Amino acid sequence: MTTSSLRPDLSTSYLGLPLRTPLVVGAAGPLSETVAQLEVLEQAGAAAIVLHSLFEEQIEREQLALHWQVQQGSESYGEALSYLPELAATHGGADPYLRLIEQARRRLSIPVIASLNGSRAGRWVETARRIEAAGAAALELNIYSMPTDPELSSAAIEARVEEIVREVRAEVALPLAVKLGPFFTNFSAMARRVAAAGAQGLVLFNRFYQPDIDIEEMTVRPNLLLSTPHDLRLPMRWIALLHGRVALDLIGSGGVHRGTDVVRLLMAGACATQVVAALLRHGPERLRGLEDELAVWMVEHELASVSALIGCMSQAQCPDPEEYERAQYMRVIQSYRPGSTIPAPGGW
Repeated sequence: MTTSSLRPDLSTSYLGLPLRTPLVVGAAGPLSETVAQLEVLEQAGAAAIVLHSLFEEQIEREQLALHWQVQQGSESYGEALSYLPELAATHGGADPYLRLIEQARRRLSIPVIASLNGSRAGRWVETARRIEAAGAAALELNIYSMPTDPELSSAAIEARVEEIVREVRAEVALPLAVKLGPFFTNFSAMARRVAAAGAQGLVLFNRFYQPDIDIEEMTVRPNLLLSTPHDLRLPMRWIALLHGRVALDLIGSGGVHRGTDVVRLLMAGACATQVVAALLRHGPERLRGLEDELAVWMVEHELASVSALIGCMSQAQCPDPEEYERAQYMRVIQSYRPGSTIPAPGGW
């Protein structure tokens, strides 16, 4: 195959869903709040879209509000129970989200993946059933928590994650992916527990947005920093370590800004990549650029299909597996020279 040959086959699959390319739009409110936005992303080249998250707190707040409205006056007089408010008029917690899924299913030809964001088991996971009924192609379960209780053990935290996955799996038959942060004592073991609980995919990683301190106003404030290509290293490493060792589809999230970033994640063992920050910075049309850059790289390296890339540099397949462990750590430290202006090798 030469650079003048036909465009390579960029197709792949994720959670059993066929994708035209590995480029999946990750969950982000500014990108996926309306059907019109979803249509723009599809036209720009998105192979699939993960909708912005529906949060546990949103669902439970609406459930509490509904309960309060139902109970108001119920013991005031005998006829009160016949004046209960209509559910459709009072419970709007997940309804707009479900309508978005229904509209997207009718108007888009690519998979639309719903996203539930929670931190503990509870009634909110029942919403997964409504998401399935609305027509989502799959469900991404974003488990985000910041444990601060010093009495809470790592084992208890991991058990809580597994319990949430099992509860959601009990609600739906949808393909299920789990999105986690990297902060587990043994992430490989956690990945296996997630698979055993019923997940088919793992999204690496959930990005923790750290607060900042305003030293003039003396307040804690949010500070959103978009990812850079340097953020790719952590998911890439863990995807390479897990590929072929867990029964999960792996997808990289964070740091994808160039076509070569997609190449790295695929080589490590990802079957697809999520893109968010590059689209927030440059607009949906950046998807087409990423696709073209990936195709050009593959033609230049005489690769006919994405399938030939996936996992070729995972720990199980790369020439020196120790590079993903302590050997690389020691070599990096020993090779550094203060004041050196020699750039790192490779197209970074």
